[in-house]
Amino acid sequence: MSSPDKRTIDLDEIFAKKFPNKKFPRWFVSSMKKFIHQDFINGFLEQGYEGTEFCTKCLEYLDVKVEVEGLENLDKVPEDTLLTFASNHPLGGVDGIALMGIIGERYDGRLKVPVNDFLMSIKGLSPFFIPVNKTGSQNQAIINQISQTYESNDQVLIFPAGVCSRKIKGKIVERPWTKSFITSSKKTGRSIVPVHFIGRNSNRFYNVLNLCLWLKTKFAFSMLFLPDELYRAQHKTFKVKFGEPIPPSHFDSSKTPSAWAQWLKDIVETL
Repeated sequence: MSSPDKRTIDLDEIFAKKFPNKKFPRWFVSSMKKFIHQDFINGFLEQGYEGTEFCTKCLEYLDVKVEVEGLENLDKVPEDTLLTFASNHPLGGVDGIALMGIIGERYDGRLKVPVNDFLMSIKGLSPFFIPVNKTGSQNQAIINQISQTYESNDQVLIFPAGVCSRKIKGKIVERPWTKSFITSSKKTGRSIVPVHFIGRNSNRFYNVLNLCLWLKTKFAFSMLFLPDELYRAQHKTFKVKFGEPIPPSHFDSSKTPSAWAQWLKDIVETL
């Protein structure tokens, strides 16, 4: 178990770092600490878990169970096969934690996950994380780091939609998948494993998300609701399905990388 020092979340520090030129009222920050259940979350973070152990212990802390199907499909390729796990992103919390735990345990912690840089404050998961700035431009160093990740011997978990699923006309849907994981996986000889995580967030989350989209806010305020969604996931059971690995040679010139990405998104939805 790792040292718990500086592993807890402090909204004062996060806001100061994220918005250095903005001074928030104390009542607002105090209210947000309660809303994101900062004390509850820190009750787990202060235990100092890291990596795969962080994921498994977090699910235990939340009393969340995950039913897994299709792991036998991973036995159909040699153990040293490099893989990109491409998953839908319905929750924004439990789904990522569960998948990192499952994949990380299977591959002895050899796993990297590009994530919103807002999540880099979760020190216990930092061994897995590659920061991707969703609220601003990516610098060349981050782009190079992502390229190096695909070229490494680590497995890669990617959420190609980039953000959580949303609710449109009463239906939970994913944004179109970006093509970069297709091109990067093909370039580095990685097979792609389609992954379908079954779950949904609260209607309140979807309403806030849609409001942010309608207002065209620069900052995705719906992200601030994700800790509460994690808190609400307590005592629930979810299901995840792993499909068969698809070799890089399958993604030929018959489709554009963007078209292949949407094709794979459709495959995931049918698992």
